[in-house]
Amino acid sequence: MHITKDMKMVDVVHLNHHLIHIIHRFGIQLGFGEKTTAELCLEYGIDLPFFLEVLNTYHDSAYFPLHNLQQFGAGQLVNYLKRTHQDYLEHRIPEIEELLNCLMERPDLDGESRRLLADFFQQYKTELTNHIQNEEGIVYPYVLALERYTRTGSASDLEYLQSLQYSIRKYEEEHDDVEEKLFDLKNIIIKYIPKPKDSRLLNRILHELFELEADLNNHAHMEDLILVPIVEQMERKLSAINPA
Repeated sequence: MHITKDMKMVDVVHLNHHLIHIIHRFGIQLGFGEKTTAELCLEYGIDLPFFLEVLNTYHDSAYFPLHNLQQFGAGQLVNYLKRTHQDYLEHRIPEIEELLNCLMERPDLDGESRRLLADFFQQYKTELTNHIQNEEGIVYPYVLALERYTRTGSASDLEYLQSLQYSIRKYEEEHDDVEEKLFDLKNIIIKYIPKPKDSRLLNRILHELFELEADLNNHAHMEDLILVPIVEQMERKLSAINPA
């Protein structure tokens, strides 16, 4: 069942509560009463077709309309991806870290397990943060400047692009696999943490890690399968206008 413009947002949440994170990234707050997705998009100034495509992409793993999503502007995608980064750094990662800290304070957890969890989580947090900083410091500014130049022919954007000497192919080559350490962290919890007296906290941490992993996979698909082809198309236009 796909989400449509006439569905009430409350029904969307009941259909798939995992979408609450996605809805929040668009700035829509709970308390939307009986309003439909179309009414809320109008109220919040959100592009309805883009909103529906993103929701359905996250809702149904078999739904990935490349052609539809590639019709949207690169800037629109970048803005959403940046909001996703903000969610990771300001909410998802701190919430998981808080749960891990509660776990590590428990007296029935031995010192070696504490060190193992702390080390792997900090490594993952650092890798994810570096990945995000690289995208927001280099990749996204490049994409936005390229989009502006192909649209307006701005001389300042052309100068910036030429000075940067960057291409999206370099991004593809250097695209970090931030999921590997997350997989290791999950395995440590599943396989190696001594059985606690009460495993509910461990179960909750594991649940949050699996939720984050699924979110990251969708995020990566949007970058690799949608943003990259859009940028490659703009780069070809730039090369045609300004051949080397």
